[in-house]
Amino acid sequence: MSPSATGRRRVHRSLAAGVPFAVLAALVAASPAEGAASGEPHVIRAATLGDIPLGAFSNGLLPGTVGDDRGVDVGGIGSDIYPAGRKGEFWTVTDRGPNGQIKVDGTKRRTFPVPGFDPAIVRIKVSGDTVRVLDAVPITTSSGKPVTGLPNQEGRDEAPYTYDARTSLSYNPSGLDTEGIVRAADGSFWLADEYGPSLVHVSARGKVLTRYVPEGLHLTGAGYPVVEALPAVLLHRKINRGFEGLAQLPGGDLVLAVQSPLSLPDTDAGEASRTARLLRFSPRKKAVTAEYAYRFDPVDVVDPSEDDTSELKISSVVAVGGNRLLVEERTDKAARLQLVHLDREANILGGPYDDDTTSPSLEQLDDPAASGVPVLAKRPVVDLGAVDGVPGKIEGVARVDRDTLALINDNDFGMTDGTGAFDAQGRLVDSGVETTVTYVRLPRGV
Repeated sequence: MSPSATGRRRVHRSLAAGVPFAVLAALVAASPAEGAASGEPHVIRAATLGDIPLGAFSNGLLPGTVGDDRGVDVGGIGSDIYPAGRKGEFWTVTDRGPNGQIKVDGTKRRTFPVPGFDPAIVRIKVSGDTVRVLDAVPITTSSGKPVTGLPNQEGRDEAPYTYDARTSLSYNPSGLDTEGIVRAADGSFWLADEYGPSLVHVSARGKVLTRYVPEGLHLTGAGYPVVEALPAVLLHRKINRGFEGLAQLPGGDLVLAVQSPLSLPDTDAGEASRTARLLRFSPRKKAVTAEYAYRFDPVDVVDPSEDDTSELKISSVVAVGGNRLLVEERTDKAARLQLVHLDREANILGGPYDDDTTSPSLEQLDDPAASGVPVLAKRPVVDLGAVDGVPGKIEGVARVDRDTLALINDNDFGMTDGTGAFDAQGRLVDSGVETTVTYVRLPRGV
């Protein structure tokens, strides 16, 4: 029996026994919020995940991976959400694990308090006001070793440090920062990764089958096959803003969203830009077949409390039939869903804006459409920031039915930035933010 299969059986036994995966209710919302008009979007249910010690969870999947969880509970599963086929059940995926930032001598360092953490695919069930973990699948290399969530390449990714930012950690070319998930008809999974950025094909048992990365990335030493099949222009992704959203169209093609505008020709241009990119990938051809320019609304339209354009990001894309998608534009405090159609005429793949020497770059154009660049048309569906009861930092959106969406937030494992994230004994000072699945009813449907 493989280690991953053994781990999954241990998780099932622990869940059946109720230890240590007891789930505690925290939010109760069985009916629309008081005063919500039937003609307005409103929350009809909210459910939370209780406290599950991260060490017990991880070691139940892959024994010995976590020596000290520093008091951190399971979290971060809100990186994405995808229907699992049964009522109230969803596939979710963690990101790279607990991480934060601490300034040392005026420079921010990226911390990994639990460096042995291995990203996992987690199946959950929403029952009343609670979220239960039904199953978990660790993501592993071809030989069954944990991929971990550590950065891949020195000089390209942030350097990893221990929880106190004092001691450096080793890079890991197999590491993944998983953010999007869909399940294929054969039971395998497709995941979006921020590091490469990359598209990762994973078996039903969690083994990485292939990681598709940009041409010219030259990632060596990974414990699984790496194929350079994505446009080289993606090498200019902003740090921590690679692929974030992933959708599966009815025919099986995948749509990937780059979280933020590329840093082309430089960081300043990317920070000021409102033009991000979507890519269409054919699993059958194992190739990108289309690329689209997506234009954010002004930041103060998405979030009236924000004036920094660089805070705009795409965190989720959801297929809603044909070539139509819901795209989530957000800051950390507000989010809006837009309906777009992937028009064949809007394909910019292989054109001048895939050449990083083109000047001005796509990201530098104040009005891409006026410059002759086809931009995806969009229509607003719902302003989630205006819906009472929707938490912040929604990173996953799933379509339950024509009128209902399931949203999940990323609670960052209860982590915060700065030296106050851990106490004097090195134990987490939890932020108190819970993982919540929130159902929103839409008056017109999508």
